[in-house]
Amino acid sequence: MAADPVTVAGPNIPRAQEVLTPEALDFVAGLHRAFEGRRQELLARRRARRAEIAATGTLDFLPETAGIRAGDWKVAEAPRALQDRRVEITGPTDRKMVINALNSGARIWLADFEDATSPTWENVIGGQINLTDAFEGRIDFTTYAGKSYTLRPAAELATVVVRPRGWHLDENHLLVDGTPVAGAFVDFGLYFFHNAARLLARGAEDPNSGPYFYLPKTESHLEARLWNDVFTHAQARLGIPPGTIRATVLIETITAAFEMDEILYELREHAAGLNAGRWDYLFSIVKNFRDAGPNYILPDRNTVTMASPFMAAYTRLLVRTCHRRGAHAIGGMAAFIPSRRDPEVNAVALEKVRADKDREAGNGFDGSWVAHPDLVPVARACFDAVLGERPHQKENPGPAEPVTAAQLLDIAGAGGHCTRAGLHNAVQVGVRYIEAWLRGLGAVGIFHMMEDAATAEISRSQIWQWIHNGVVLSDTGEKATAELVRGLVATELAELQEELGEEEYGAGRWEEAARLFEQVALAEEFVDFLTLPALPLLG
Repeated sequence: MAADPVTVAGPNIPRAQEVLTPEALDFVAGLHRAFEGRRQELLARRRARRAEIAATGTLDFLPETAGIRAGDWKVAEAPRALQDRRVEITGPTDRKMVINALNSGARIWLADFEDATSPTWENVIGGQINLTDAFEGRIDFTTYAGKSYTLRPAAELATVVVRPRGWHLDENHLLVDGTPVAGAFVDFGLYFFHNAARLLARGAEDPNSGPYFYLPKTESHLEARLWNDVFTHAQARLGIPPGTIRATVLIETITAAFEMDEILYELREHAAGLNAGRWDYLFSIVKNFRDAGPNYILPDRNTVTMASPFMAAYTRLLVRTCHRRGAHAIGGMAAFIPSRRDPEVNAVALEKVRADKDREAGNGFDGSWVAHPDLVPVARACFDAVLGERPHQKENPGPAEPVTAAQLLDIAGAGGHCTRAGLHNAVQVGVRYIEAWLRGLGAVGIFHMMEDAATAEISRSQIWQWIHNGVVLSDTGEKATAELVRGLVATELAELQEELGEEEYGAGRWEEAARLFEQVALAEEFVDFLTLPALPLLG
């Protein structure tokens, strides 16, 4: 019996027919039919593992994979385009960002279909169009004020590394056999189908081209194994040589931190490196240890830096694991947005950025992330000072002392306090981000910082944790309660209404954002990802 046709349930998008060709849809449908069952099994495994953590209150390295951790093996050599990754810029795939990121002077651009993109159908399909236009040299952008943006010569452009959505998100605008396709299959599948051969054909004249990916939200080596099998299937289906795809995995969950070796091993033919996140990593700690007692309560999020003991242990383990296996270790995000109006704010923030990047380069990282083009030269100078003419520092093995499970889980060692000011900031950032996300914006400037979905996740999850653990705020003596948070949300809406004016406030989606924020921050049962209840509101 013939399979049901693929159903496109999204609104009409200009030029969508260039992306949603019958051949491309058949390719995506092939991914869905081959791997959807395993994806669902792995999502169920996530839930079972979370139940184990709730029962035991701890995590440890897997005994069944001790042989992999002890083994003498390496990942495949990085292609030329991914040898020097000293500065990477991240951002969504809207037309202006495509041009600015490629022109930024960064070595790599993380073209983001995940946390920095609100997954409206227009953004999902438009992002694919924009990337292909960029590869074909036919992309430009003109603002309403008449300012034009065009690409520099190809040799000066960043290498594109695409981040598809995580395993947990469905794409409800594309159905196969009556079932929504995973957002990961849509983003990866459409990009790979339309661009893999194009990028390889450009190889002789542009060695910075290839089908390269960042893999988000990975929670286990079995999820990395699924990606590896997807890559093998996709390459065989299109006649692309095995091992052409290269992937860097974001170690942004606490469970993945205990499986770094295993994740690289599963992807070893396709592995390019690991990346040290921050907000999603903290969010994962709260999510998994939310009911494990006071030793796992995070203080104000802005006081938890990469120098906090448990974060430092995680980065030491990442650098050492990567370099032992011949992979790149990529550092975290500098999210500051430089201000053209406040030089004092700039001076303070840029000094923090320099200190952060100096620390990463000195600790053995091979590169790092920035969110704004103006930070590219700042980060580059920090890594130039350590790397010189070398493309990386994989010969640096990192600190010799072992990293233990206890060090990775020493949340209490971070010190700091839970304050009303921190609670207020979490409300402000969470509500403001969600409102922008509901309007189709995934990367949002808030208080001089470029925020994405990960920031909203840590904001709302910390509130949930503080309330459910009866935290007393150190600066006021108040107890964190749902009533206090609702009051702060109401105050924030009132202040926004006054700040924006009736017309601009009314044109936004502030009331919906506030309701959604309260839903995910104050619900009795913890919501795994705020984007799950938010997706139906996008339309």
